[in-house]
Amino acid sequence: MNKLMKKSLKERLAILSDAAKYDASCASSGTSKRDSLGSGGLGSTEGSGICHAYAPDGRCISLLKILLTNFCIYDCAYCINRSSSNVERARFSPDEVVWLTLEFYRRNYIEGLFLSSGIIRSSDQTMEEMVRIARDLRTIHNFRGYIHLKTIPEASAALIEEAGLYADRLSINIELPTDAGIGKFAPEKRPDNIRRSMGELRLKIEEMAEPTLQSKRRKKFAPAGQSTQMIVGADGASDATILGTSSRLYGSYGLKRVYYSAFSPIPDSSKNLPLIKPPLIREHRLYQADWLYRFYGFSIGEITASRTDGMLDLDLDPKLAWALGHRDQFPVDVNGADKERLLRVPGFGTKTVKGILSARRFRRLRLDDLKRLGVSLRKVQPFVTAEGWTPGRLADRSDLRAMFEPKPEQLSLL
Repeated sequence: MNKLMKKSLKERLAILSDAAKYDASCASSGTSKRDSLGSGGLGSTEGSGICHAYAPDGRCISLLKILLTNFCIYDCAYCINRSSSNVERARFSPDEVVWLTLEFYRRNYIEGLFLSSGIIRSSDQTMEEMVRIARDLRTIHNFRGYIHLKTIPEASAALIEEAGLYADRLSINIELPTDAGIGKFAPEKRPDNIRRSMGELRLKIEEMAEPTLQSKRRKKFAPAGQSTQMIVGADGASDATILGTSSRLYGSYGLKRVYYSAFSPIPDSSKNLPLIKPPLIREHRLYQADWLYRFYGFSIGEITASRTDGMLDLDLDPKLAWALGHRDQFPVDVNGADKERLLRVPGFGTKTVKGILSARRFRRLRLDDLKRLGVSLRKVQPFVTAEGWTPGRLADRSDLRAMFEPKPEQLSLL
């Protein structure tokens, strides 16, 4: 292990920041507002920075995103850092991660830390080092920026509880959509233990969120909640199966977010993995479908019913695909429809619907009013009626789908 520490700090930072790109759940939205103004200390959980990580609401957030180490005793077939993988290894000490976080912050590069890790010797030993990093940042250096810790599988409940005292968000990876997939590709990990840890974490978050009788104040414990990451494309799970698993996770464990990570296979026939890389567009469609389920009132069955194989349409976003398959529910009257129906119109987001409901209290809306709200008229015209507008035959065109499909692109031979 000492060999991992002989590389320069710069070399290890290059290796472990690159290795961390496979961890998808690093958005900082959802935590409490906190900064160092008027209280001393360092950092904040707000603002925008230079890190290539984005919150669900679109804000750019700056995080130092690294692994404590990319060495791992596990041999998960889908993981680039698995024990049998021939990758360059490196490791930080806890003090080095603390120093890097503070120095990056002082240079205004970051607003927080996203820390994950391979398993060094044991789950508890690795988790203990990660907790120490968060604890030292908070208690010794009074760091008030955002901290997200990826908890280690099989780590003790006591360590995970302690992590929640210092981290804004904790995440426990569900790994794959099905228990069968985990059993096949990550046999050292136990799905029941993962779910139990997620359940215990939810109970602790809810318990600590209740105001105490003495202070009437809530204790700070993982205020941004918990999230999880799911690898998609490593096994044969359909999009319907993936989204069904996500809906159960949201309902059972109060997750703030399920992150989908498109699997990029490493050529290794001994691992019996698919050799065709699934397009990143599938990952994107899953995020869109997840959004429809959580914020637009769609059921998983509705989202995935357009195809018999349970897969999402890669050419069209899920809401548009649903609308084209349910033309009998359109057009929708923007001046009379309720919120639930408006949310099902392709091209209408939650902010747009809120704006429509507010504006129509004072006047009847026309297409120009929708345009001022930032709506793409080309996308919504076949699906709405407004003052002075009805789609007429446009809504019944046999080639309506073709109007929205991406145009073929000429491939380059060079």
